[in-house]
Amino acid sequence: MASKSRSKTPASPTAAKRGAAKTWAAKTSSSKTSPSKTSPRQTAKPAAKPSARKMLASTGRAAPAPKRRRQQVAISHLREEDFKTDGLRAYAAYRDLGIADATHGLARAHVIRLLPPCNPHEVSKLHTHAVEFQMVYVLKGWVKSYLEGVGETLMKQGSSWTQPPKIKHMILDYSDDVELLEVILPANFKTKELTA
Repeated sequence: MASKSRSKTPASPTAAKRGAAKTWAAKTSSSKTSPSKTSPRQTAKPAAKPSARKMLASTGRAAPAPKRRRQQVAISHLREEDFKTDGLRAYAAYRDLGIADATHGLARAHVIRLLPPCNPHEVSKLHTHAVEFQMVYVLKGWVKSYLEGVGETLMKQGSSWTQPPKIKHMILDYSDDVELLEVILPANFKTKELTA
């Protein structure tokens, strides 16, 4: 009958190296004074990746805007009594379209009637707006304006233009019947008058 005893085969050089590594790991882990036990197979965890917000901050870019409140429907019908002269410019009447309230300040939209006759000494004041976005569309009449980097431009019915943030600009002249649609983000912003 064959013997049931097993004979051990000699370990390979690779297995011998693994065994030595385990022995060394056991010795070093037992010599530590730390109360937590570390098994030889455990390795240090890699450092957590920085969040997207931290990465943007480290590059000088703005972090994503917080989530905004749900927007509402804004409906506005033409009524002459809705044109108010209590807006940014004394020579203009503004009809608010309700966008600022409906978007919780995200944007503003209004129809502007520049009051006749045009007084160049009153309207021709160089200024800037601290906005993220601004566009104007001519509904009726015409307006002549100055835009930094563009110069004097005549905008007629159907014309539109954007005004990048803090661009220097001013109105030079306009027709007696001019009406403009203006859309601005955000709804509230600062205007700075400049000396010529």
